[in-house]
Amino acid sequence: MNKTIFITGAAKRIGKEIALVFKELGWNIIIHYNSSKEEADNLANQINKDNPNSARTVQGNLDVKEDIEKILNEVSEIFPTINLLVNNASTFYPTPIDEISEDHWEKLIGSNLKGPLFLIQGLKEKLKASNGSIINITDTNLTKGVANYSIYSAAKAGLEAITKGLARELAPEIKVNAIAPGAMLEPPDVTWTEEQKNKVIENIPLKRMGSEKDIANAVKFLAYSEYITGQVIKVDGGRSL
Repeated sequence: MNKTIFITGAAKRIGKEIALVFKELGWNIIIHYNSSKEEADNLANQINKDNPNSARTVQGNLDVKEDIEKILNEVSEIFPTINLLVNNASTFYPTPIDEISEDHWEKLIGSNLKGPLFLIQGLKEKLKASNGSIINITDTNLTKGVANYSIYSAAKAGLEAITKGLARELAPEIKVNAIAPGAMLEPPDVTWTEEQKNKVIENIPLKRMGSEKDIANAVKFLAYSEYITGQVIKVDGGRSL
């Protein structure tokens, strides 16, 4: 029986690349999306063309409790087992202290922390039955502090905290780790100039920007690792040294 990976925020960017890497490994893939239906459907069709009936999509807003429950119900019916949950979906935008609202709090905490936590809770028994893994995508910049992104940073720091706590709580049946990407992608709807990119690269020992494939390969590594849990793997070219 093929293994199954469930990836949140899988229609684009890092999530899409993770899906494509696991397609090559012959896994079944559940592609979650919120608003990117066309991209999610296209990705599922692309995967199913090569591996028939191996990819399905689920829609839902991770800020909303009812949507999380709907996602869990659908995921539980798609494939008989879940071997790997990748909490990749994320909302990212600045929240200067004078402009913070409760709506900002709900959206940023919802997608980056609340959603992942309740998905883990809902899929715990399936993951336990398969001796599966959970991989949470965080952010390597948390250790430095980023001005104007306090809510986002708090949410990702919380995700790292539950990674370590649940690694103890869910062991030995389930392994729980996190991957912290470094500089690799412009934020949505932003294009960096060459000067901006070069300034970032100056501080990276490996002297290049990272890519979605770098993160996907790290997910693959953890998925097949039998003796790693509770760790935050920084994939940042050494920038955080």
